[in-house]
Amino acid sequence: MDATPAHQEHPVSHPAIRPDTRTLATVAHTAFFLLLGASVARFLLRHPGEPRTPWVLALSITLALLYVLGPALGAAPTRRRLLWLGLVVTTWMVLVVLAPSFAWCAVPLFFTALRTLPPRAAIVLVALLTAFVVTAQLQLSKSFDPNLLLAPPAVAALATAVFVHMERQAQAQRALIDDLIRTRRELAATERREGTLAERQRLSMEIHDTLAQNLSSQQMLLQAADRTWDTDPATARAHVRTATGIAAHGLAEARRLVHDLAPSELADGAGLADALRALDAGPDIEVRFHLEGAEAPLPDRVQSALLRIAQGALANVREHSGARTAALTLSFLGDQVVLDIADDGHGFSEPRTDADGRGHGLPAMRARVRQLGGTLTIESTPGEGTVLSAAIPLEPAP
Repeated sequence: MDATPAHQEHPVSHPAIRPDTRTLATVAHTAFFLLLGASVARFLLRHPGEPRTPWVLALSITLALLYVLGPALGAAPTRRRLLWLGLVVTTWMVLVVLAPSFAWCAVPLFFTALRTLPPRAAIVLVALLTAFVVTAQLQLSKSFDPNLLLAPPAVAALATAVFVHMERQAQAQRALIDDLIRTRRELAATERREGTLAERQRLSMEIHDTLAQNLSSQQMLLQAADRTWDTDPATARAHVRTATGIAAHGLAEARRLVHDLAPSELADGAGLADALRALDAGPDIEVRFHLEGAEAPLPDRVQSALLRIAQGALANVREHSGARTAALTLSFLGDQVVLDIADDGHGFSEPRTDADGRGHGLPAMRARVRQLGGTLTIESTPGEGTVLSAAIPLEPAP
């Protein structure tokens, strides 16, 4: 996961580019031009033919043109944006001096100042604009009116408070969204890591139950052939031929593993019973297979898991038990399928690992059965052999 700090990884957007702020800006721009047009109309109706009329009209047109240029400069407090704001405010102040009725155009300018300047500078500018509004209203009044002295500051304070509150809420919302985005990315990264680990575990189990077991069998057969090569050449050659067959089988497994990791014994529509019937545990162990119940179609992953469990169990029988016979029993019990592997070896008091630390067989079996919602049980008594039973439900557990 990227270690970039949150404020760099997800920079906070300026309010002007947010959809909610764009809506507010549109309302403010519309209000500004309505107030400017109403002020021009009021001035022409109240003061027809005055010498200052051309100046008022020229300043009104200039103010309108300057205001139109504002959105093109963006909302960030750049030098051009600040220069533009200074020209707008200056033009408006001169216009208010010539015609106090233009004072209420300051209300949309409050919003412009608040979204352009830092908070303290914006509040200072809002206070200055409010002072001009109060002065203009008092000039227009024929007598002193307390409302004209108190109403503009109240409106300005209310507008400023609402805007600041909205900005704080927007910042909190943006921070929450940034946190949610980071959390979602962290969860996705965690899921990817877990998926990678699960795939590694699955591959390790596949390799252990196929290639590793085949190589182990080949090693044992070749060692046996080496020991009997001079004294019993026929037996040695038989061991070599068996090892060659196991090597060919291992090659087929490796190729199958590369393609889709499905057991080669189940390729071309072969059933689980046939695949189990074909298993062996080496030349010195007799393997018998029994089928109980009516064989039913099984999901591919169930067939693959049971076959791998049988292969792993027979490998343990061959390497650890000292058994002469092993029995595989596949039972279809309606709501579940059960595979039992029994041997007549020396047994054990508790599950043990390989002497050289390769004890991956039983954990792999348990993991396979657990992934399918089943159970794995092992019963063994010293001197009386071992029975391993894997039960997998045929329907998903509730």
